[in-house]
Amino acid sequence: MENIKIQYIFKLSDSSQSEFILNIDADSLEIVKDTEEALPAWTELEYQQCPHCPLDPTSVSHCPTAVCLSKVIDTFSDVISYEEVELEVITDNRKISQHTSAQKSISSLLGLMFATSGCPHTNFFKPMARFHLPLSSPEETVFRASSMYLLSQYFIKKSGNQAELELDGLKDIYTNLHKLNVSISKRISAASTADSTKNAIVILDMLTNYLPIVIEDHLESIQHLFKSYTKDEF
Repeated sequence: MENIKIQYIFKLSDSSQSEFILNIDADSLEIVKDTEEALPAWTELEYQQCPHCPLDPTSVSHCPTAVCLSKVIDTFSDVISYEEVELEVITDNRKISQHTSAQKSISSLLGLMFATSGCPHTNFFKPMARFHLPLSSPEETVFRASSMYLLSQYFIKKSGNQAELELDGLKDIYTNLHKLNVSISKRISAASTADSTKNAIVILDMLTNYLPIVIEDHLESIQHLFKSYTKDEF
C-alpha cells in the first residue's frame, strides 16, 4: 500500500514560502519519520512529559508529538500569529486554498501532525487524519469527530463487544487531548519566542475544550438532517 501524501504550502506576506510534505503510512496512519534526523533536547520524552503519558522513557526516547512539532517551530520562529498567509493543501484527491492567519493555518497542520504522530492520546484521531479536512470549522469538527466515534462503536459491536453510544468515551478522549496540549505548550515556550505556533496550539486547545461541552447540543441542532433514517418526527 502506498503512503498517503499531504502537502501544506504556506505563502507568507514577505513572498517567502514554506512547504511541509507529510508522508503517512497507509497501514499504521503514522507519519514516516526521518530516523537520522537530529532532534532538539526539548523533544525528549522526559522533558515536560505529559502527566498522563503512558509511554516509558526507558523504551521511548522522544515525545512523538514534540518530534513532529520540531520542524514547525524552526520554520515559523519569526512569524507573528496574526500575519496573513496564503495556505494551499494538496492531497491525492483535491487541492484546497485559503487566505487566512498564520495561527489558523498552522493549527490545521498541527492537528494533522498530532493525529499521525504516534502519541497514544492522539491515535484515536487517525480516521479523521485519513480523511483530512484542512481548516475545518468547529461545527464540521463536531460532526466529523462524533461520526468517527460512533462508527468506531459499530466496529466494536460487530466484533462482539459492547458499544457505547452516549459519546462519553469521546469526551474522555478530548479531556486527555487537552492535557496533552497544555504540556506541549510548555515545551513550545522553551523552544521558541514567536507566538504563531503557540497560538496555533491555543486554537487547538480551545476546540478540545469546546467539543465535550457542545457535542450533545450541536448534535440535537442537526438531528433534523437525519429524518430519512427514521420514521420518528424530530
